[in-house]
Amino acid sequence: MPLRDAIVLAAGGGARMWPFATVRNKCAMPVGNVPNVRRLADALARAGVQRVAVVVGARADSVRRALLASAPEVRFVEQPAGGGTAGAVLAGMRALDAERFLVLYGDTVVSEADLRAVIAAAGENSCAALVTPMPSGEGWAWYGARVQGDSVIGVVGHDAEATERLCGVLALDRSYAVHLEASPGYMACVPVGGMPPLEPDLFQAINDRGAPLAAVWCSQPVVDMDKPWHVLQANALAAQWECAALVESRIDPSARVHDGAEIDGAVALGPGSVIGNRVVVRGPLIAGAHTRIVNGAILEGGNLVGDRCRISDYCLLGSDTVVGHGCIVGHGAEMDGVLFDGAYLWHYCEISGVVGASVDIGAATVCGTLRFDDGHAEHRVAGRRERPRDGANATYIGDYSRTGVNAVTMPGAKIGSYACVGAGVIVYEDVPDRTLTLLKQETIRRPWGPERYGW
Repeated sequence: MPLRDAIVLAAGGGARMWPFATVRNKCAMPVGNVPNVRRLADALARAGVQRVAVVVGARADSVRRALLASAPEVRFVEQPAGGGTAGAVLAGMRALDAERFLVLYGDTVVSEADLRAVIAAAGENSCAALVTPMPSGEGWAWYGARVQGDSVIGVVGHDAEATERLCGVLALDRSYAVHLEASPGYMACVPVGGMPPLEPDLFQAINDRGAPLAAVWCSQPVVDMDKPWHVLQANALAAQWECAALVESRIDPSARVHDGAEIDGAVALGPGSVIGNRVVVRGPLIAGAHTRIVNGAILEGGNLVGDRCRISDYCLLGSDTVVGHGCIVGHGAEMDGVLFDGAYLWHYCEISGVVGASVDIGAATVCGTLRFDDGHAEHRVAGRRERPRDGANATYIGDYSRTGVNAVTMPGAKIGSYACVGAGVIVYEDVPDRTLTLLKQETIRRPWGPERYGW
């Protein structure tokens, strides 16, 4: 019988995702203006999955909200204390009571075609895993797959020498239960000095079971949203997928496009939306309902814009930029990256990176993106130094924060949630959550007047 059940792991605390996991579970991170766990659930429904057990823990409310009125039947399960991924899968199995099932990591951004390929490879009896070539030099960051022919014959944890990577999508059966229950409490298959955390691991159970999994090679890129720059990568990928599917313009009958607009490429406009005079769209563009793109706005292509937005007054959206619902990008503002719902770039600013929900960017706020050495900024992620290849020099601004006029962020700066950066501040280092940063100015006053000029 084809797979009709799935377990979605959505319980992790997301410490490495700071500052964006402060107010939400990272599985509920917006990707193309849809929480990622909802994107997965909708794709599973279209692929024929009927029941989904979602294992929740940290910020479970954001996951529950994201899955309201989901097409598959959703059963929420609490993450067992100290259970790790092995305990999470066991809890999902008990909730579903299914013989065979998919397992998905809820922070994985994966194409629907690749989900369907795993389901097809599993067929009636097999187990399968989605794999992709390991990016050069990144084996230390991911679970490696030991691939032999068309099979995954084992898993190794965070091995710098790994050449293939597991992608967070598997098809398993109940025969794994005994190995999940008998977990040693950590991932035993690691390189020398690997230092695995002390928590039961799903992939150790796969090694203990010893049965090969059918290897399904990704046809599209996969993003594991673990760190802030992955939000940039995931949203750019979603924009590319959705815009590539837009082969011809779709304009709602209640939407309007001004004759004075310059449009090159396909455009999708929702109900009540407007593209006004002097607007330049180097499509594709997908915009939601009741959104106004007016008065000389420039959109460089591959853009997703949500509902109830105003993009106006000679502002600029860079290519693959995603704008959430209820956002404003106003006079002379430049945006390249991702805006979450309700973010305001009211006028004259240059922002590159990820801007959290309901962030208010002050006039003339500028994000520096180039270093004098042309290198990549170093980040601290959960105490570890990293220099990501993509997005290292972007700025990451947490939810419900704001900047004053003329604030400047240096390449790679992160501003926490519920934080405020005052006028004229130059941000060289990360700003913690719930922090107000002000500039202490020293002024000098002396007598001055016409007598200084000889009167």
